[in-house]
Order: sequence, then C-alpha cells, then structure tokens
Amino acid sequence: MSDALAQWQIGHATITAVVEQDLVMDGLISKAKPEALAQIPWLHPHFVDADGRMLALVQCFVIEIDGKIIVVDTCVGDEKDLPSDPAWHRQHFGLLRKFADAGFDPAAVDMVLCTHLHLDHVGINTQLIDGEWVPTFPNARYLFARTEYEHWEAEAKKDPVDPSTLERPFDRYQAGFQATQKRVHEQSVEPVMQAGLAELVDPPCEPIPGIQLVPTTGHTPGHVSVAVHSQGEAALITGDAFHHPCQIARADWATVADYDRAESSATRARMLEELGASGALMLGTHFARPTGGRVVRDGDSWKMEV
Repeated sequence: MSDALAQWQIGHATITAVVEQDLVMDGLISKAKPEALAQIPWLHPHFVDADGRMLALVQCFVIEIDGKIIVVDTCVGDEKDLPSDPAWHRQHFGLLRKFADAGFDPAAVDMVLCTHLHLDHVGINTQLIDGEWVPTFPNARYLFARTEYEHWEAEAKKDPVDPSTLERPFDRYQAGFQATQKRVHEQSVEPVMQAGLAELVDPPCEPIPGIQLVPTTGHTPGHVSVAVHSQGEAALITGDAFHHPCQIARADWATVADYDRAESSATRARMLEELGASGALMLGTHFARPTGGRVVRDGDSWKMEV
C-alpha cells in the first residue's frame, strides 16, 4: 500500500480505497470497552487510540481488473435524509470530488457492488439533481443480492413506528433506524431500479471473471463480501461482516446493528478460518488505515498483520 494512496495490487487487479470520512465507533460493539480493547495490543495505534476509542472510516473501494472498473459500496453520500443519524443527516461529504481526485470518472464505472443496503453503503448510488435522485454511475450495472433487496423492499412498505411510543432504548433505536432505512431505500436504491440499471443476483456468483460475491450473512439477511482473484493472488473486501479489527480477535463481539448476532459471529469465525488458511488479503470496509492485512493465528485467536 502506498503512503500517498491506499492502494493494493492483487495480480493484475488494482484496488483503491476512496475515503469519505473518518469515524469513531462509540457504542457500536457493546463488548468493546476500552479495558477490553487494551487486552488486544496489536490494535494500537492504528485501530484504537490512546483513549481507547475505536478508529474507523467510511470508504468505498474501486477495483480495476481486465479493463473494467468496479465500485464496491458507496458510503453515506450527500444531502441524504438520515434523521436517525444527525451527523449524517443532509450532510455534504464530497465523495464524488474525492473520487475524481483519485482519478476516477463516474461515467466510466462498469459495475457497482453493494455488500448490503445499509445507509452508509449505498449513498452515492444516487445524487440529487434538480430535486430528483438519479443514478450517479449512468453506465454501470448495479448488483444487489436478491435476499438483501427483497428484505429492505418489504421493510420499506411497512408503516413506521413512532420511537417515542416505545419504552426500551434499543427498541426506540431500532424504530428510528428502520424509518431511516425506508428513506435510504427510496433515495438510494429504488431510483436505480426504476432506471433499469439494477440487477438482482443470487450469491455465490461471479459477475465477471475474477470478482466473486460471497455470502457472509448475519449483519443483514443477504450480506455479501467481495472476493478478488487474479494471477494466483486474492483479496476479500469484508463489507460489514467485520466492522472493526477487534472482531478479528473476538469474533463473538457482535454489533448492535447486526440483524442476527449469533449468525454474524458464526460468519466471522468461518471467514477467519478461511482467510487464515488461504492467506488472502483482508480489506475491512470500515477499517482505519492501513485497512488491509493478513489474518494469522494469535494464540487461540487471530490477529491481522499489516
């Protein structure tokens, strides 16, 4: 990886990270208290700071392979209605400018892959032009896992629940999140479907040679990770199967945003075994820089060597 640009070479494929914003993951993983994180020394200083805060990013990956350009996940986006997340609600993060600064043209993108359809992975699927949400990548095929799309399509049709009517804080959080996801579906997913640019797929599948969508469910019902293979080398873009590298050491640490916490933990345990055996490069979608590394044994657990 270059110091100037987060970029990796996998055989003939080039993977570039385009960062939308920095994050601190306060409260997302309830077991990841500072004292617990301190017991995982390899997380410092890249992924946990001196105050015990979990450092993270919102970023997309651009894969260049055999003359094709593929974008994986499209971050939060600009001017989106995200009322359950005030720091993201109707904000302007300028990902498209950063995309251009990295040397990429939206019109030249051949494919957009969404690991799942949460608000921070589909934002620049569309942009607001003259009051309408239109696809940002007009010449691309947008691929959504069928199970994932059908889940959120059904959720978007449900009547919203007023969070103030609920007693438990977690229930209020969930109700607010679901209402926001309804808007995400309407603003960042459905316009792509209506434009005829979307394709529903059934992973595991290989949309083009060297690019595979691998089921990694648990965080959402149809979550996938993206595997890249070229010239005998491999990388895996995790999506939110992993939110933070601490989950490499503690696969059972689920997040409050996981649809099925037991399944997400089992998925992580399986992925770590596979990554450890294959030696494939692991690229964590939300991992702070250096973002990528190899999964190796660390006693009875795992760690990422960067």
